[in-house]
Amino acid sequence: MEDSRHELAMDLFQQAYVLQMQGELETAVELYRKSIELYPTAEAYTFLGWTYSFQGRIDEAIEQCKNAILIDPTFGNPYNDIGAYMIGQGKFDEAIPWLEKATISKRYEAYHYPWYNLGRIYAAKEMFNRARECFEKSLTLEPRYKLAADALKQLRYLVQ
Repeated sequence: MEDSRHELAMDLFQQAYVLQMQGELETAVELYRKSIELYPTAEAYTFLGWTYSFQGRIDEAIEQCKNAILIDPTFGNPYNDIGAYMIGQGKFDEAIPWLEKATISKRYEAYHYPWYNLGRIYAAKEMFNRARECFEKSLTLEPRYKLAADALKQLRYLVQ
C-alpha cells in the first residue's frame, strides 16, 4: 500500500513539475499538494515552495522549504532556495547561514548555486574578495555557469 502511495505521489510530483515549467502554476500547486498528502517528500515541499515563489508568495515559499528540511535535512535545495528568497527580500545577513548549509549539505546536485548566491550577497555588501572567492568556487563546481562567470567579470570590472 505504501509503495503504491509513494509511486502515485511521485507521478503527481512529475506532472506538477511539467505544469510548473509550462507556467500552469495553480494546477502545479494543486498537484504538489496532492503529492504531499499521499507521501510527503522534501522534493515536493521544495518545488511547491518554488512554485509559490513564481507567484510572488515568498513567505509561503520559505515555509515550504522549511517543511522540506524537516523531512530531509540532508537535501540541499531548500537551504539554497530560502537563501535566494531572502536575498530577494534584501535580508542578506539572514540568508548567509541558509546558503552556507546548502554548500555542505549531503544531498545536492547543484552546489554551484549557493556559492553563486553567497557571492551575490558579498558583492552587495561590498566585500569584494569574499564575493570573488564565492563566484570562483561556483565556477570551479560548474565551469559553464554563466551567471557566476558574468558576476565574476562584472566584479573584476568594478574593482580594477
